[in-house]
Amino acid sequence: MRTTASNRLGALAPATFLGALALSSCSLDWEKPDISVVPPERFLEVKPKSARPIPRGPDFAVKFGSTELAELTTRALEDNLAIAAAMARIDQADANARIASAALWPSVNLGAGAQRVQIPGTRTSDTPNFNPAQEVFRGAGQRDAATLADNLSTFSATRTNLFTLGLNASYEIDFWGKNQNASNAARLLANASRFDRDVVEIATLAAVMNAYFQVLAAQDQLRIAHENVRIAERVLGAITARLEKGAATMLDYGQQAAVLAGQKATIPPLEQTLRQTKVTLAVLLGQTPETLEVRGGSLNALKYPRLDPGLPSEVLLRRPDVAEAEAILASREFSVLRARAAFFPSITLNGRYGVQSIVLRNLLRPEAIAWEIGSNLAQPLFDGFNLQGQYQFEQGRYAEAAAFYRQRILAALGDTESALIAMNETAKSVKIGVEAVAMSRIALDAAQAQLLEGTIDVITLSTVQTTFFQYEFNLTLARLAYFQSAVSLYQALGGGWSPTTRNAEIARANDAYESDKGPWP
Repeated sequence: MRTTASNRLGALAPATFLGALALSSCSLDWEKPDISVVPPERFLEVKPKSARPIPRGPDFAVKFGSTELAELTTRALEDNLAIAAAMARIDQADANARIASAALWPSVNLGAGAQRVQIPGTRTSDTPNFNPAQEVFRGAGQRDAATLADNLSTFSATRTNLFTLGLNASYEIDFWGKNQNASNAARLLANASRFDRDVVEIATLAAVMNAYFQVLAAQDQLRIAHENVRIAERVLGAITARLEKGAATMLDYGQQAAVLAGQKATIPPLEQTLRQTKVTLAVLLGQTPETLEVRGGSLNALKYPRLDPGLPSEVLLRRPDVAEAEAILASREFSVLRARAAFFPSITLNGRYGVQSIVLRNLLRPEAIAWEIGSNLAQPLFDGFNLQGQYQFEQGRYAEAAAFYRQRILAALGDTESALIAMNETAKSVKIGVEAVAMSRIALDAAQAQLLEGTIDVITLSTVQTTFFQYEFNLTLARLAYFQSAVSLYQALGGGWSPTTRNAEIARANDAYESDKGPWP
């Protein structure tokens, strides 16, 4: 055992010396960028307390009290093309993980060959070595003629056959972890691709819910616009009757007619918004606009779901985009380690076992067995600074991923804080808007009564009408912003994603890596 160990050390000694010589002019030190981001203890807009993850997808949508919205989100999960593309990227990442891990296994190939080779006589002899005419004369017993044919000698070619059948194998001993690091980097990217699909899913569902709310808002505004037109028409009718009696002027008539025309002008843009939003919704559901039917309804019929953000640290654990950035960062670190390991010697074992024969009928005889075993050691000495460039390149990619990871953390915290602000402020806007509409309605009723009595001027009446109409539109927009703030908070909180989801995604990635490998290990 001591002799064997000494022989191995002796064999590695030249490689170690050459490696030290090659690396003497290249520093492999790496100062990793700082990636720490300390989350705050609480959000500014809510009291600090822990909270459970919110429901996912359709389970969250149903909390708005709309079964149609829940159905639309379910259809989006099944048919949205952005989600389908993200799932295809998962398949690509899984396949790439296997490709990157191939070097961890021996490479074994079955080979078969048949060849016929002609070796010229000029390769085996420096003088002519074949005289067919002389051989004929000698065989006929004509020695004199054979002597005269000496100057007819030529070079004789040799023809041989070779038939082979066997196995070839090679395996690189991963002393420095180069191949293992490459495998780890690719497998982490497979995890990241699953987290990316979750990000796409959450964004898609948020877009579906926002589009649906815009449909409801447009329908509410259209109802309000048509009602306002009827109010303006009644007022115009009253002014027309007064004009016929001489109790009103053309100025009064023209002023009210302008109010009516203004209300009618609001309808086409609202129709446009409604129809275009339905088109957007159809695309999100992966179908053509002509095939989508949306009943809609009213924002007034919706409920606002209860959303508890929890602590900032909990939010970070529930964001798939943060998990994706973290997985990419870890993958980049293994890529740096792989680039570093490329500076060290590589040792490859090679073997061959099979049969060889110059005659096909003898190919399978035991005496035709041939085998070979050996090893190769390669130490990079100079490659035009390729390895140094690769090492620096991977360090740069890690630095980029580190910055992106920190940016994702800050964005997650900022998204949540902004969504909480929107939730609180839009709730106030809705409350104030309801009061404003109620008061302006009282003013409008009083103005219409005074019109019938002839005790109000048309300018005041127009102002009261316009104010009421505007407050109703503003209330609808406030309600839209209020429900969209819930969607923003849903997205900011990770859309129901959690550490449990993360572990399940990683388990699926591991299963995909181990499954469907065929009959070979």
